[in-house]
Amino acid sequence: MSRFTPWILCLAVSCLAGCPGETPTASDPEVPQATSQKQLETLPAGGDFQVLLETTKGNIVLDVHPEWSPKGAARFKELVEEGFYNDTAFFRVIDGFMAQIGINGDPAVHAKWKDNNIMDEPVVESNKRGYVSFAKSGLPNSRSTQFFINFGDNSNLDGMGFSPFAQVIEGMDVVDSLYNGYGEGAPSGRGPHQGKLVEGGNAYLKKEFPMLDYIKKATIVDGSAKEGAKPEAAAPDAKADKKPAEPEKKEEAKPEKAAPEKTPAKKDE
Repeated sequence: MSRFTPWILCLAVSCLAGCPGETPTASDPEVPQATSQKQLETLPAGGDFQVLLETTKGNIVLDVHPEWSPKGAARFKELVEEGFYNDTAFFRVIDGFMAQIGINGDPAVHAKWKDNNIMDEPVVESNKRGYVSFAKSGLPNSRSTQFFINFGDNSNLDGMGFSPFAQVIEGMDVVDSLYNGYGEGAPSGRGPHQGKLVEGGNAYLKKEFPMLDYIKKATIVDGSAKEGAKPEAAAPDAKADKKPAEPEKKEEAKPEKAAPEKTPAKKDE
């Protein structure tokens, strides 16, 4: 069995099917609608845009590429503009693997988005260091709000449908410094349990996991100020000697291809 089983890849999104909470429907006026072609057409001129993540450890700038993942980029833009990622925790940070985020700290807000999924897309770019992808479960079309930033070369995730939509161009040192002491989430690890996070929000995290880092605010910024910025892809010296968390052992059929050693956070279903 590989070190990180494929179901772990399903970044926290899967926890949703088994968690209590209202299932969004198109008839609910407060529930965000799935990304439409019209929304895709509202992306900034030239396509690419940048998002500033102001975190508890410093600033991170993402260069978002709609040509890599049009639906993923449009959904991310929509969530940033809605303020969804403000005061949201990096709840699953696995050293040498990835940092996962995207369960809103207000359970009522998260309930309106968690099942509002977008369709799968071809994987155009690879899950290399500094690249950003949405989490998904093993089910088709399960991307919603959770995303992860790769610490290392996780190109073995490409064949599983994790489609990068952005890349860190500033602040990769900040990403490397995110608190990772809790490791894998419960029940396989000692980190936050996604179901309890969906139900209890930030109140649960502040009480049980006070060391976690957060996005304080996410905003779309003028890309012209960042022209010429190059991706920060160099591997961090400080983490070179650390090993990723041990995988959870789960009885399941083996995929046709060898399971990756590391996989992104899972969506509890």
